[in-house]
Amino acid sequence: MTTQDLIEEIHKKKTFLCIGLDVDLTKIPQHLLELEDPIFEFNKAIIDTTHDLCVSYKPNTAFYEAYGIKGWQSLQKTIIYINQNYPEIFTIADAKRGDIGNTSSMYAKAFLEDLNFDSVTVAPYMGKDSVEPFLAFENKHTILLALTSNEGAFDFQTQQVGAKELYKVVIETSKTWKNSQNLMYVVGATKADYFAEIRKIIPNSFLLVPGVGAQGGSLQEVCQYGLNANVGLLINSSRGIIYASNGSDFAQKAREEALKMQQEMAQILANCYCLINVTVLISVFDSILMK
Repeated sequence: MTTQDLIEEIHKKKTFLCIGLDVDLTKIPQHLLELEDPIFEFNKAIIDTTHDLCVSYKPNTAFYEAYGIKGWQSLQKTIIYINQNYPEIFTIADAKRGDIGNTSSMYAKAFLEDLNFDSVTVAPYMGKDSVEPFLAFENKHTILLALTSNEGAFDFQTQQVGAKELYKVVIETSKTWKNSQNLMYVVGATKADYFAEIRKIIPNSFLLVPGVGAQGGSLQEVCQYGLNANVGLLINSSRGIIYASNGSDFAQKAREEALKMQQEMAQILANCYCLINVTVLISVFDSILMK
């Protein structure tokens, strides 16, 4: 999927919601455990009831790898189901990979070619040659960990490296890598006050933003500082949507929570359009007065 495809889908659905498919067998409805593949059946129900309210799904691979080969098969079935039934959806393998070049090439092949995800999250700590193998895939995206939402982010990411914080050095350096136009970035919603600084470095890039909802991040604050002309945000919500209920109504309750976020996002987009139109009108009037 191209970036333009994603932008068009955002405007069509009036949402920039990404739903995290982080399936924990101890939290899903008990009746699903009687089925042959409870993880896939849970995902399928969530997807079928929310696909029109979001533009992206993000399975965190740890929640599948924890169940061995069966979990991996559930992940494979899930991505195949999305690609076949809802090909307009932008898919993210939240795998946080990153290793020496040859190994990264295999990781990239696994997620972007074999499983056919649109994107994969990657850790930048090992530098250029660990990330560029992911960037080599046409119309695929590498989502670089830049400033994460966890408490430990302050251990390294905000430390000074010379005159700049490390996360700024990472983002600025990544722009010099081959095929850097295929980069997106993870920026946690709990770091909303950093968005303005990040937008100075990457004004046009998409940001994947976890941490809204259960982790305490504010959607309004993120949008205030993070929105760009193409929206440029994918706001992820996992637990707050998929675990809205652990009863037989779990899929419907998930839809209700997703709808709340979609409606809030639609209003934010509408307000942005109004602001853009006012700015255009002011520019037109100024040009007329100048004559």
